[in-house]
Amino acid sequence: DMKAERALAGREMLVGVAGCVAQAEGAEIIRRSSAVDLVIGPQTYHRLPDVLARVRGGEKIVETDYAIEDKFEHLPQPKRAEVIKRGVTAFLTVQEGCDKFCTFCVVPYTRGSEVSRPVAQIVAEAERLAEAGVREVTLLGQNVNAWHGQGEAKGGRTEEWGLGRLLFRLAEIPGLARLRYTTSHPRDMDDELIAAHRDLPALMPYLHLPVQSGSDRILKAMNRRHTARDYLALLDRIRTARPDIALSGDFIVGFPGETEADFEATMELVRQVNYASAFSFKYSPRPGTPGAEMSDHVPETVKDERLQRLQALLVKQQQDFGLSLVGSTIDTLIEKPGRQAGQKVGRSPWLQPVIVDEKAGEIGDIIQVRITKTGYNSLFAELA
Repeated sequence: DMKAERALAGREMLVGVAGCVAQAEGAEIIRRSSAVDLVIGPQTYHRLPDVLARVRGGEKIVETDYAIEDKFEHLPQPKRAEVIKRGVTAFLTVQEGCDKFCTFCVVPYTRGSEVSRPVAQIVAEAERLAEAGVREVTLLGQNVNAWHGQGEAKGGRTEEWGLGRLLFRLAEIPGLARLRYTTSHPRDMDDELIAAHRDLPALMPYLHLPVQSGSDRILKAMNRRHTARDYLALLDRIRTARPDIALSGDFIVGFPGETEADFEATMELVRQVNYASAFSFKYSPRPGTPGAEMSDHVPETVKDERLQRLQALLVKQQQDFGLSLVGSTIDTLIEKPGRQAGQKVGRSPWLQPVIVDEKAGEIGDIIQVRITKTGYNSLFAELA
């Protein structure tokens, strides 16, 4: 095999498996394939230098055990030069894990329970990013709106903060003009977070809020712990707070037991919400999850047909949203050179790429542009 050939040629080759699958299957991966030298989970990447040294000493390593809060102590601190090279947008991890235990999802088993990164660490990293020229930060977490932590209060005290309060604090950082967060769960959209959408100009009017299905029966089987009506009522509150907000979502078709009526309920929910963008997938069993043990699995041909119908509707809604912006004036953050000579690419408040003339502004500028036409996934604009 390739590994043996390289050894004969005096060239080292180590084979590793990393990520959520590695976390879920652990030693079973090495049992199935003797060529694998190491298995490492997403919470233990900071141990990789030590793991590689041990592998070179002849060990086979499975490194998946962790204290989840330990990861935040080992996150690499990006150097200023590295941040500048990456550009004017950045991701900032604030939360890990999930306690929701949706029956289709492996995340609680591979990423562990919900743990929030401390306020001081988050603010310090955001300040470093802004000082290096980052204009837009997206807060990341498997269930990011479950974030909570101890923050400053009046009189030198501390008090419990939620994600909304954290966003207000980050919006105070000089130079940081735009904030986003993903991915969220409907049950964790509290009043303070909705108020942040209302009161914070820096918080972009775009929200990714997965629902997965429009059928209450399927939502219950998924252990989502909300109904379609709950979700729609929540969106009404959010849209009242921020009328220009655009919505994105996730959908799974063909969950075990899904009937045509269940699927049509999903289609009806999509029609009511009118998404600006969404992600949709066929259900596939994840080993170790309750969904994998359910009976009445939907045939692949039925999943395929339903997915095509759902995606056709979602694509139409996305295109209609883009067309609705033609002729309007919007703010655009210029991010990078365009693919074509004479172009630069910006980002709309709703996350679409915006193609402008290269003379419209410098990278990092936020400029006002008038939308002239749409592409498949992008907008074209001129200076307003």
